[in-house]
Amino acid sequence: MTDNAMPDVGLDGASEFLRAAGLIPTLVTGTRVEGYVDLDERHHTPWGVVHGGVYATFVESAGSIGASAAVADRGQFAVGVHNATDFLRPSTGGRATVTAEPIQQGRTQQLWLVEVADEATGKTLARGQLRLQNVPLPS
Repeated sequence: MTDNAMPDVGLDGASEFLRAAGLIPTLVTGTRVEGYVDLDERHHTPWGVVHGGVYATFVESAGSIGASAAVADRGQFAVGVHNATDFLRPSTGGRATVTAEPIQQGRTQQLWLVEVADEATGKTLARGQLRLQNVPLPS
């Protein structure tokens, strides 16, 4: 990776953790991230519904990807400093869409809004805000 290049954010370039979570980005820009995940029993609590931590992971991941794309030309990437995810309705699985857009993008910090929705019904499953700090890329 060169100093200003975005890493591969697809499953091939993702960490083992993100591969296990299953988020597939389909659009990545500094002002919007879109993707999807196929939720199933691997994402469940012992009671058979998708675990809230899975949704918090998608908020953190999608926001970080977009915020990092926004500052890559400055030799920076973005790290989450606060994740506030609300779990709005239970799900037992199926395809969910993930959409992230910035609320505010500043010199040192960014704030992104991320929505996770059931693709079949369009209903929001979870919604979160992610505050991120812009930091220099490691050498």
